[in-house]
Amino acid sequence: MPPARFDVVVVGAGPAGSAAALVLARGGARVALVDKASFPRDKACGDLIGPRAARLLGDLGLELPGPLPVGDLVVIGPSGGRALLRARSGLSYPGHGWALRRRELDRWLRQAALEAGAQEVQARVDGVEAGGRPATVHLDGRGALTADVVIGADGSTSTVAATCGLVDPGSILWGFAVRTYVPKEVELPVVAFWDPEPGRAFPGYGWLFPGPGGWANAGLGTGVGHDRRKGMAATRGLEGFLAHLHHLGLLGPEPCSARLGGWVKMGMVGTVPAGDGVLLVGDAAGMVNPLQGEGISQALDTGAAAARAILAGPGRASLAYTAHLRSRHLGFQSSTAAIHAALVHRPRLVSALGRALTTDRVSRALGPGWALYWNDLTDGAAPGPGRRMASTADRLARWATSRSRPSRWLSSALGPVPGRPQP
Repeated sequence: MPPARFDVVVVGAGPAGSAAALVLARGGARVALVDKASFPRDKACGDLIGPRAARLLGDLGLELPGPLPVGDLVVIGPSGGRALLRARSGLSYPGHGWALRRRELDRWLRQAALEAGAQEVQARVDGVEAGGRPATVHLDGRGALTADVVIGADGSTSTVAATCGLVDPGSILWGFAVRTYVPKEVELPVVAFWDPEPGRAFPGYGWLFPGPGGWANAGLGTGVGHDRRKGMAATRGLEGFLAHLHHLGLLGPEPCSARLGGWVKMGMVGTVPAGDGVLLVGDAAGMVNPLQGEGISQALDTGAAAARAILAGPGRASLAYTAHLRSRHLGFQSSTAAIHAALVHRPRLVSALGRALTTDRVSRALGPGWALYWNDLTDGAAPGPGRRMASTADRLARWATSRSRPSRWLSSALGPVPGRPQP
């Protein structure tokens, strides 16, 4: 066991936790990076690192080891219509992303944090006592660590969040995703909306993404609202979706690797991101895009932001971190969480929208704004029709969702949503 007293204990060594530990260690803090797994380890993920995440990695002075460049995205509707969403450089992010397996990304980020001076602790955390100084992190059968601040980066089913009373289970927007690898060269990433029954959309979407070494990532994700019992729909539906990709001419008879699934929390709803001596980052804080499931850029951003807030002053870290979440994430997450919640149980409406958006005329007209808004790239986009369209969509969404249940919950937990008229 390492020394038991630290400035900060980071629980979870995924992208959010490793980014936090890296920034803290570089800033001179004594930081423990705790994870129950032995690295490298696998995670259920589409393995795409978006443009904003690419910029964040550059800001941290990190260069990915052997990623595959990824640009434009193809969206396929239930009837086979296709929309091409162009990747364009913004003022604050590049016009491309990367594809890299989570196994490699997480191993590499964690190693960067350890090389910066973070202390490795391999143990399972079974509880956290916060609200006093110091906070105590209990390790399963291995004693405890104490620290001024604890960062919960332990995923969507966060033990830190649960034991510190920062979760409202009845308000969380859950999703479940399952993926497999296929020996296939894929030119452009594909998102496909799928109707298992005519006119009734699957409550989520599937994907086929390129990957390094000629192995594509194929998967299916579903939104289930507050009822996690429905999560198995993605696992049961994966074979049917792969057959759908075959029907579209995107897959052949290639053998698939083992399946791997995982839970996600979306839209920040149902989890208070900061308490007395505790900050939640990444998936633990529900920092996942409710429209398309991206979480890596949000993980990197919130991990680094939490670390900087602590370095600026542990006593005010919760206030500083919450202010960052409000200014950077709350507006988009709040309105899109409400949109997600409204659509996930309306399969006929989702099917109709998927068909309409992927017609040639509509996709050409809306594509530039769609690509920005859907991927949360409006803030920092280059001036032009796409940004104007996305900004208009954002304002309308914030207005239209102001009285929704997710928006009301977030307003009560984090304060009024920026840029939204208050009911």
